[in-house]
Amino acid sequence: MSAAAEYQALRTGLGAHRLPRDVIGCTGPDAAHYLQGQCSQDLAPLEIGESTETLVLAPDGRLEALARVVRFEAETFLLDVDGGHGAALLERPARFKLRSRLTLEPLEWVCIALRGAALDAVATPEAPVVAAVDWNGWAGLDLLGPPDAVTLPEGAVPCGEAAWEAARIESGVPVMGRELTGGVIPAETGTVARTVSFTKGCYTGQELVARIDSRGAAPPNRLVGVVFVEDAAAVEPGAALFVEGRDRAAGRLTSIAWCFGLGALAGLAYVHRSVEVPGPLFVADPSGTAPQAAEARSLPLL
Repeated sequence: MSAAAEYQALRTGLGAHRLPRDVIGCTGPDAAHYLQGQCSQDLAPLEIGESTETLVLAPDGRLEALARVVRFEAETFLLDVDGGHGAALLERPARFKLRSRLTLEPLEWVCIALRGAALDAVATPEAPVVAAVDWNGWAGLDLLGPPDAVTLPEGAVPCGEAAWEAARIESGVPVMGRELTGGVIPAETGTVARTVSFTKGCYTGQELVARIDSRGAAPPNRLVGVVFVEDAAAVEPGAALFVEGRDRAAGRLTSIAWCFGLGALAGLAYVHRSVEVPGPLFVADPSGTAPQAAEARSLPLL
């Protein structure tokens, strides 16, 4: 099946994508209290089987991880994060747990992401964890569990990376290692509204998040979409973005893919708060020929 057809399944049909996620189990009588002090989101309301998204921050308030927390049992929580970032997330509570009565262990689980409008017409799939997901209207379910415990609904279309990246970028979904890195301020990422509680008690890194919110100030940069006007096959993540008439780079491209819903090459980028959105941008061609023209747009792109 073509990437375009897989993309349509993720949007209007029933698409299934093997999503790389690292899963960590946190169990013990102090697990709830400890995680409440480490996560930006309020975990106290979570009932067994419920989940929420949270930021895990460094003491200075900068991002360490965007994670999901599931209350699996009364004294057991699961944390899952983009693949390849579980070791760092596991190291964080291991470093700060001190005498807390809890154990932490990586789990050999998988995550299958189901997306598409036809998902509403099928019975709820079976898995140890079934977590609802909605990013800017791109909704579905994530199924987490041991490989032999995750069952896909009949008719689900397996979808590859090209289709997934197109839908992810169009929907403005940031991922660890690209949009979400150690130097990023949470307010720049567009995730604060869905990951931060401003009514819970203290947590690590709270001061910077609360200060920016209380002052109503714009962060130095913001995450936006970038749609290229022409075929820009030579452009890669990390490319500097410029505004006409300015010598200094105005932003940095973090992800790029052919986006079937737009019929164009598009990406995600951080741009300086002075950049007009929507507004023109360009990427200097590495070969020294004509620059690649693009437009900065608000997210989501569709």
